[in-house]
Amino acid sequence: MLRYTTDHEWINLEGDTGKVGISPHAIEQLGDIVFVELPEAGTSVARGDSVAVFESVKAASDIYSPAGGEITEVNTALLDDLTAITPERAHDCWLFKIRVESAGDLDELMDESAYNAMIG
Repeated sequence: MLRYTTDHEWINLEGDTGKVGISPHAIEQLGDIVFVELPEAGTSVARGDSVAVFESVKAASDIYSPAGGEITEVNTALLDDLTAITPERAHDCWLFKIRVESAGDLDELMDESAYNAMIG
């Protein structure tokens, strides 16, 4: 189940764990990414907490958790090649996995068509 936040994060929930990343639109708006700070596995977060930072040649952007829970895994492979973070690969370039405490956190998020309408 793929859902989006108004801040351009996405979460793809499978069971009680979701992969989290930023949308193709957000990557396009940021431009060339020069630095990424990821959270640590084992960290507990609340929905809306700032958990990561993306810096580009244009701006720095906080990345917020779309759900509350425990971060179970971090995609450190992203740090090896920041040029791989492109709009076309946005859904492959997940940032972290989170064990979601309450699926109700996702009720307010948008599906893909609603998200596309928001950015359109």
